[in-house]
Amino acid sequence: MRKFKRAAFFDLDKTILATSTTMAMHGPLRKAALLTRADAVSSTLRHLPYLVIGEGEERNNRMKEELGRISNGWSLASLRKVANKASITQMYPRCFEEALDEIAYHQAAGHAVVIASASPAPLVEPLARLLGADFVLATQIEVVDGKLTGQVKEYNHGTEKAAAARQLAAAQGWDLKDCWAYSDSISDLPLFESVGHPIPVNPDRPLRQIATERDWQVHRYSRTVKVLPKQVIPPVVAGTLTTSALAALAGYLLWSAGKQAGLRAAQAQQNPLLKIRTLW
Repeated sequence: MRKFKRAAFFDLDKTILATSTTMAMHGPLRKAALLTRADAVSSTLRHLPYLVIGEGEERNNRMKEELGRISNGWSLASLRKVANKASITQMYPRCFEEALDEIAYHQAAGHAVVIASASPAPLVEPLARLLGADFVLATQIEVVDGKLTGQVKEYNHGTEKAAAARQLAAAQGWDLKDCWAYSDSISDLPLFESVGHPIPVNPDRPLRQIATERDWQVHRYSRTVKVLPKQVIPPVVAGTLTTSALAALAGYLLWSAGKQAGLRAAQAQQNPLLKIRTLW
């Protein structure tokens, strides 16, 4: 197992992704009959204020409740199958190129890349693998007899996310003052205050104000990868995601991403199915 001395923690929604994981997954979940049209509409209404305005405690609690309600009864195996395919056809095209460049920078520097998201782990992990992440911190939903109960066990958000980052850092021997954190949201202030290199990305208004007061470096991301599903090779379009297909897709998609594409493609070819060490 590779030993890292430093790490970069990346939020997912509106930091790596230009949208939220849940919104990106609406189409695939509906197609797989896991999400009804009514639930999709309800979820969209819950997420719109977050996408437009940003996070707030009340909005966040409503999204958490909605997540539990609509996921109740889902098959974990089916969810993972849908997420595995959608990570390529729906999520990767919505990634910010600038975020992928930052990830490539940290990988080239020998830093661990940690995806730290409030989204459910089964939705986060496939994209994290595609991006070559080393660790995932994500929300855990209770599973009984292979089905989600809708009960959120550990919500990886705010102070809980920062606590998970500290736990991971302690286990890996990292000094968080030598680590980085990237996020768009004021909810990640506890994580920002835990690391030595806080980097707000397209920050919401409260975070932007704090970044100005504390003279934090702010990054602006605007370019998305925009690889269309029709460009994806047939095995994935057909829903058959083999190891070789994933490796080939990872190489192709990473190649098309931008100026750091060569590095990312090489990393994907070296370890296309990198096993992510998930901490919860």
